[in-house]
Amino acid sequence: MKRNEAIQKMNKYGKEKTPFLFIIDFLQEKPQILPLDKVDVSKIEFKLPSISLENKQLTANSYVFIENNGYSHNSYVSQFKKVNSHIRRGDSFLVNLTCKTSIALNTDLKTLYNTAKAKYKLRYKNEFVVFSPETFVKIENGNIFSYPMKGTIDANIPKAEELILNSAKEKAEHYTIVDLIRNDLSMVAKNVEVTKFRYIDKLSTNSGSLLQVSSEIKGELAENYNAEIGDIIFNLLPAGSISGAPKNKTVDIILNTETYDRGYYTGIFGVFDGVNLDSAVMIRFIEKTDDGYVYKSGGGITAFSNAEDEYNEMLKKIYVPIN
Repeated sequence: MKRNEAIQKMNKYGKEKTPFLFIIDFLQEKPQILPLDKVDVSKIEFKLPSISLENKQLTANSYVFIENNGYSHNSYVSQFKKVNSHIRRGDSFLVNLTCKTSIALNTDLKTLYNTAKAKYKLRYKNEFVVFSPETFVKIENGNIFSYPMKGTIDANIPKAEELILNSAKEKAEHYTIVDLIRNDLSMVAKNVEVTKFRYIDKLSTNSGSLLQVSSEIKGELAENYNAEIGDIIFNLLPAGSISGAPKNKTVDIILNTETYDRGYYTGIFGVFDGVNLDSAVMIRFIEKTDDGYVYKSGGGITAFSNAEDEYNEMLKKIYVPIN
């Protein structure tokens, strides 16, 4: 399905108040729009806070683990330096640099999906599984909300919360993304405001606990917003938290720096239930390839970043949430 076709179909379903699932890749080249009554749960299953469609016959495996085969330090440093040179030239203030790391799993994607505990989950056929903590946008009672997530730290580090909230690098990254998302929402909504700023969530994983920093931004949509859902969503893509600022130039930097195809990773998925909409950024992403399983992860690079910290953060995000 092409981008324009996807927009038209979302607008049509929205106007008719027909519930549908949408799955949109990073570059918006392979979007999928499916009425909920046409979703084959043996191939696609999902869970959002307000709605789910899952194969209840699947069993969980409490002993799921990931063997991280590592990502080349030299390759990462080379990419980091390239991004850093663009930032020094003023081409971008923030670039989300990501990598594809080879992993080994002790289970299959179906069992992995059923075992993982996350705010948002998606299994797409036998191709990939997402267990994302990050909301893209929510639409409720005519209001649109976004929850950009920027800032991750090991919860077991002494004074972890104080460290991440006071870090100059983390502050710069979060301020930039909040400003970008506020501007994005202003394209589709009025009276846009930051309603919560830099609050912390704790996440339990198979390799320990993490603290993550988010904000809430709110705007008011037009009365007939449901007939323009496709235009609203696609006008906000790609998500600012997984691209950077300014968005168009930063996406060019990403495409010329990263050494692989993101595909559906860092795209979005969500559901319009006929009244409201909820969606997630597709991060925490495991994909099955011809060469085995890979985990796609990354983080934001600013002028305050250093290669070692960013490399370690990218590897730290290779996990399965289990609690």
